[in-house]
Amino acid sequence: MDGKICLVTGGTFGIGKATAAGLVKLGAKVVIVGRNSQRGKMALTEIKAQSGKGEIEFIAVDLSSQTTLRQFASAFNEKYPRLDVLVNNAGGLFFKRQLNQDGIEMTLALNTLAPFLLTHLLLDQLKASTPARVVNVSSEAQRAGSLDFSNLQGEKRYLNFQAYGRCKLALTTLSYEMARRLEGTGVTVNALHPGGVATGFGQGDSRLLMALFKLAKPFLLTPEQGAETSLYLASSPQLEGVTGKYFIKKAEATSPAQSYDRAVTQRLWKLCEELTHLPA
Repeated sequence: MDGKICLVTGGTFGIGKATAAGLVKLGAKVVIVGRNSQRGKMALTEIKAQSGKGEIEFIAVDLSSQTTLRQFASAFNEKYPRLDVLVNNAGGLFFKRQLNQDGIEMTLALNTLAPFLLTHLLLDQLKASTPARVVNVSSEAQRAGSLDFSNLQGEKRYLNFQAYGRCKLALTTLSYEMARRLEGTGVTVNALHPGGVATGFGQGDSRLLMALFKLAKPFLLTPEQGAETSLYLASSPQLEGVTGKYFIKKAEATSPAQSYDRAVTQRLWKLCEELTHLPA
């Protein structure tokens, strides 16, 4: 990965930080983004101490805000002449239904629309850096959700884990469609499930989640183990040209049937364009 520029969202803790550290160790220049500046500075210090080489930078970005995403992408495109790997790692599970500043339900905004919009905004840089890769961190939690367009933002009923699964299913589905649309450009798009990882993800929203996390922690993967598939998709020469696939434990896997439904995919894509104000 020497000489390559990589961007990792949610790179300040957990799987994202482990992914960023792994890319730095491989020689890449890595930019990590996250909302918390203090956590970002700590991540930089830890990764630099672990890697002993390479370059890494932190930029504070609220990924749930489309305005902020556009400002970040514009600044990134101006500063960096290329982007070899985009790892859309950031995600979140929200105990209660809440809306972002764009009036969109937060689970959808962060887990689905943020990677969809950011990838579009950085496409010119990716195409200029071919062969380039987009890596979308999905989840097997997608099997707990369905793409019910009448309740995509939890308007009728909001169940937090179901909402999270639905949005990860949407991300996998969009990954396949984006791969199809970018075929022949030299930009590949793949999705993955990192495994059950001990990151403390989502637990701050609920005492119940915190209790369940504490019980499950001895049986969960470390962030470094969870990052292995992300790193594999980002850097392995074996995956040169491989696109539109879903991976678990560095092996190709099958996602839920709905993710392969082209009619559902087209409807979802159009809706995401409308919600992110992208031209059709």
